[in-house]
Amino acid sequence: MTPTVDALRSTLDGRWADVRSSVREQMSRFRPVDPDLSREEYRAKVLELVHELAATGQPHTGFSPDHGGKGDVGGVVTAFQALGYGDLSLLVKAGVQWGLFGGAVQVLGTERHHGRYLRQIMDGELLGCFAMTETGHGSDVQHLRTTATYDPATEEFVIDTPEPGARKDYIGNAARDGRMAVVFAQLVTRVEAHGADARSAGASHGVDARSAGASHGVHAFLVPIRDDAGAAMPGIEIGDCGHKAGLNGVDNGRLTFRSVRVPREALLNRFADVSADGTYSSSIENEGRRFFTMLGTLVRGRISVAGGAGSAAQKALALAVRYGERRRQFADPGTGQETAILDYRAHQRKLLPALATTYALQFAQDDLVAEMHRLQAPQADQQGARPDERAQRDLESRAAGVKAIGTWHATHTIQTCREACGGAGYLSENLLPQLKADTDVFTTFEGDNTVLLQLLAKNLLSNYGKGVQKLSPLGLARFLGGQALDAAAERTGVNKLPRRIPGRGFRPRDRAEQRRLLADRAEHLLAGVARRLRPALKKGADQFGIFNAAQDHLLDAARAHVDVLVFDAFVAGIGRAADPAVKALLETVCDLHALATIERDRAWYLEHGRLTAAETRSVVAAVNALCAELRPHARLLVDGFGIPEGWIACPLLEDPAAESGATTSVPEMVG
Repeated sequence: MTPTVDALRSTLDGRWADVRSSVREQMSRFRPVDPDLSREEYRAKVLELVHELAATGQPHTGFSPDHGGKGDVGGVVTAFQALGYGDLSLLVKAGVQWGLFGGAVQVLGTERHHGRYLRQIMDGELLGCFAMTETGHGSDVQHLRTTATYDPATEEFVIDTPEPGARKDYIGNAARDGRMAVVFAQLVTRVEAHGADARSAGASHGVDARSAGASHGVHAFLVPIRDDAGAAMPGIEIGDCGHKAGLNGVDNGRLTFRSVRVPREALLNRFADVSADGTYSSSIENEGRRFFTMLGTLVRGRISVAGGAGSAAQKALALAVRYGERRRQFADPGTGQETAILDYRAHQRKLLPALATTYALQFAQDDLVAEMHRLQAPQADQQGARPDERAQRDLESRAAGVKAIGTWHATHTIQTCREACGGAGYLSENLLPQLKADTDVFTTFEGDNTVLLQLLAKNLLSNYGKGVQKLSPLGLARFLGGQALDAAAERTGVNKLPRRIPGRGFRPRDRAEQRRLLADRAEHLLAGVARRLRPALKKGADQFGIFNAAQDHLLDAARAHVDVLVFDAFVAGIGRAADPAVKALLETVCDLHALATIERDRAWYLEHGRLTAAETRSVVAAVNALCAELRPHARLLVDGFGIPEGWIACPLLEDPAAESGATTSVPEMVG
């Protein structure tokens, strides 16, 4: 039995279905932006849309009820994702305003900031920036060069850009509309404490008193950058990043600070503070741990970007699948009728595995949002419980991995959809070129994808090492023996095929078989990279050289881990489906996702003896069969995303009767 679109959409919408429905309704009232607008006109239109969005009250939902919000952190990130079906400049500008700027004030600030600023931020009256990235330091946030030096004589911080490489760059809202920025800078104090006073101060504030008079690492400060008339504040130089490949409705700019003074209270002081006399204090003693705690509270940015990329991929697939059903080329010799291009196996191969993985990533995204909501919703703070640092670190790792894989998937999928629509897909009026241009930067903002996978791999290795340390002597002996066998097998190329039930053989569509293959690859790659990096622990070892030589292995291990996370999320999501017809369809979609993932790495499975040559061929055959099986459901699957019709209406999808329908005698590229 085929499920209804409503039943499928209900399953996909999940926990925050009401939020998605609300955003869809709101978006139906927003007209798509005219692509022929000039850059300044486009920016002005997007700003107008930001104010319209603020008036709906939707951006307020993620903020604390104490300041007029609903405390629904998961709901506001879900709403952000749904905005990805519309204009992506609006999505990014809204993300800067309420996710990054507003989010930083909420999670890094205290009541002195919340009471003064949050309501203005929520209402769109105070537009702001998130000034973290520098020209010379993007991913390496811990070593930003901007300084905030405390002057006890005036009780002010002095913000400085000490060199050209420390200029804040690519900052959304900076070039035109922002009035204030959350500036990340190295906090420096000048006061020196001595003797018993120093020991007492250090003990009472939980820090080493010897750190007085030094840099205390990266902290966040609220810095006004424009006055009410829109002029730059004294000491602040503002530049415009100019025309970009996409997202030209967002006013990205550059900020340079020349001895800019802000009051002591400008420090967002949830985790650290500076007293009037310049004494630094923090509830987190270790500087590195304090830094990662502060950045961890901003993890919603990465989760939001992954969600926005997912929506863009869904939109591209909706366009390409609908076009593939109505576009016909070349007559079937048996019937004399032209064939819909989606009936060609090559075309199915382009779109349907990507569609299956897009579904898988949607469920992985929902799991991330739910966990983030559990850890960050305001009621958790009200209970006075200490943050679950292990759960927070796990969320950060998962968010890093899903953001990287999800945005790369979106980039590849949108390009594939563009090609699948032929020349029509290259016309701006058909939306795909703008989708391609606007999402390209998703792979590098909120963390470069390669760096994010390294972060994930580092955490995986840390957990791996802790797991080994907890083994009993017998367990450790067995583990080391297994490692030695694996190493020997890698050198000799002699690998044992996995044990299977006698007489059963390899069954590609068996769910347990799929997971075993994905998990085995992830575990083997992680163990292998741990083995390669072990020499770096020796005294005098070339740590950088050893790490650099294994970097490709490290990234493969991280990606394989994400493959398992996404697969598990999809399976769990299917289990939550209430409609039997929806569940049956999703089981087939999951098969295609899992086997397409295994097919992508079939050389590895063959080289490492996990599959025979015949079995890898059976994986390819199963992917082909699943594409044919899902072909009749392709339109249903893209309609299940619930994309508002007004945001995908374009000439590409107009009535084919308008075409001549003539068949050319010269072979033409399909699609």
